[in-house]
Amino acid sequence: MTGPQPAAVYTHGHQEAVLRSHRSRTAADSAGYLLPELRPGQALLDVGCGPGTITADLAALVGPQGRVVAVDASAEVLEQAAGHVAGRGLSNVAFECADVHRLPYRDGEFDVVHAHQVLQHVADPVAALRELRRVTAPGGVVAVRDVDYASMTWFPEAPALDRWLELYRRTARANGGEPDAGRRLLSWARAAGFTEVTASSSTWTFATPEQRAWWGGMWADRVTGTALGRTAVGLGFAEQDEPERIANGWREWSAAGDGWFSMLHGEVLARG
Repeated sequence: MTGPQPAAVYTHGHQEAVLRSHRSRTAADSAGYLLPELRPGQALLDVGCGPGTITADLAALVGPQGRVVAVDASAEVLEQAAGHVAGRGLSNVAFECADVHRLPYRDGEFDVVHAHQVLQHVADPVAALRELRRVTAPGGVVAVRDVDYASMTWFPEAPALDRWLELYRRTARANGGEPDAGRRLLSWARAAGFTEVTASSSTWTFATPEQRAWWGGMWADRVTGTALGRTAVGLGFAEQDEPERIANGWREWSAAGDGWFSMLHGEVLARG
């Protein structure tokens, strides 16, 4: 690839409230569509690995004879990922800072390339997919999964959550991303030149008291204590005190005895 690639701002930021959510993810709940493709001994690239919980699960599945490279744009987050993987007793993972548009790897170097919740945050997801395709070996697979924010739904009705979703989608797009990426993955993969694309979807649901407390509390903290709220206010999309009002709405939803929240993720396995 030549020439500068378009950038996008990571809307969530890497504050503790965000990483709290990311550390909860596992291969089972976030990469189930990929697991049947994994074999001992494979070379696997995990793009946008975050704090490394999914990475560790994938590394265990390809086994000690396999090779995993985990990349992220944040050196601080990579340190956390390395610590988590070491704590799992895994020694087959290397960590490197890298840009998804300019991966420092040879053509066809990996059997499996995985990116979870990455394409929604890049300005040119098709270019990113072309780069993932470049480093994938013939016969290998690229696996990407992204949420679709417009699909998020909840009960009981909560005007503060309606406003949260409106502000998030507007802010993410102002930052150069696409918050409704899940529904676009099939189209993007075809535009990137893949000849065989299998599309699927899966959901996360939060409905028990424990799940509601965790999910609602996490988002209350993210609205007020991370880049999201500051950016929305700074861009003039929200009033100064609006993030706190939205956070209170999340807390009220969490306390609802019949509260329910669900979100859809698009997934593709792309080859060729």
